[in-house]
Amino acid sequence: MRVSTAEITSQAIQAIDNQSSALQITQNEVSTGLAVQNAADNPVAASQIVQLEQQQAQLTQYGTNLQSAQTRLSLEESSLATATTTLQSIRDLAVQAGDATLNDTDRQQIATQIQTDIQSLLGTANTQDSNGEYLFSGYSTQTQPFVTDSAGNVSYEGDSGSRLIQVSPNQSVADSDTGATAFMNIAAGNGSFTTAANAANTGSGIIDSGSVVDSAQWVPDNYQLTFTSPTNYQITDTTTGTTVVANGTYTSGTAIQFDGVEVTVSGAPAAGDSFNVAPSGNQSMFATLSQLTMALSQPADTSASKAQLATSLASALTNIDQDVSHLSTVSASVGARLNMLTAQATTNTATSTTLTSQQSNLQDVDYASAVSTLNEQMVGLQAAEQSYAAVAQLSLFKYLTF
Repeated sequence: MRVSTAEITSQAIQAIDNQSSALQITQNEVSTGLAVQNAADNPVAASQIVQLEQQQAQLTQYGTNLQSAQTRLSLEESSLATATTTLQSIRDLAVQAGDATLNDTDRQQIATQIQTDIQSLLGTANTQDSNGEYLFSGYSTQTQPFVTDSAGNVSYEGDSGSRLIQVSPNQSVADSDTGATAFMNIAAGNGSFTTAANAANTGSGIIDSGSVVDSAQWVPDNYQLTFTSPTNYQITDTTTGTTVVANGTYTSGTAIQFDGVEVTVSGAPAAGDSFNVAPSGNQSMFATLSQLTMALSQPADTSASKAQLATSLASALTNIDQDVSHLSTVSASVGARLNMLTAQATTNTATSTTLTSQQSNLQDVDYASAVSTLNEQMVGLQAAEQSYAAVAQLSLFKYLTF
């Protein structure tokens, strides 16, 4: 068989091209550190790498979400602490207002101070984050949650939704609480019932906030405690009509029990004076503080008006204590979510490290093996080039004599 010069040249060039291509691939692996440059290099590994990259991208987004949630919850925690401090300051002023030596002018000055604290509390309830979004508006983050009308009444303008932020494939967290949850829907009185003096009372009787002594017997109806004389009383269930549920002889400072609860009246009530006991409803802390300032603004220059003031102050203190306790509960919920986010951040970091390791095992080049292969391919290419050069110089004409 004859092998032509053209065939020899073609085969030699093809061998050199093959060696050059293989060498270029190895050089790319060494320079980039990647063993899989494209899907053709290793289809199975390439597919797995794409999946790992998608999971890493999701973790990156979860990390961004997590940081955003941590920022807003930390801001809420700080805001709730500020609100609690403001309420405690108002409580101190309410206690001070109960000093019997104060006159109407002194109490009005205290009411003015409380009004200032109410404005501070309102500012806290309208806190905005660094993006200008209101913290306590629910989904309506561009809507100011609390507004005051011309009469000074505070209303909630946000909604009841809580934004859920995804921080892992199976975990989401509310990044704030609504204003209704934090500041509005708070149980009044002692949490079971409220007490109040009839505005038409003429005696000096004062009723406390009372307590439940036997929850099994407590019937949450409306009751009226009426003094039939300065030393006798009867209690009527006004929900069912005029049913008398208890009566007895009055002694100042002695607890009066009925239907599983007890209240204490002190002072000297007049015949016909009455006090109301009603199931607790929900009341905003702004309404509580508004009632307090109104009570302090009323003249208290008679025994009856002083008794009304004392009852109002006692009720306000009970409600403020409920407000502080409520804020503590909400703050505990915020703290629990922050702890969960911290734990989730640790989990996400560990997961990311694992994914990075898996991707490295699939994609990163083995430098020791790659450098060894590179050296072998360089020697092979040089040998192919030298062999072709030697063969290309062969010719029959060198051996013919003319």
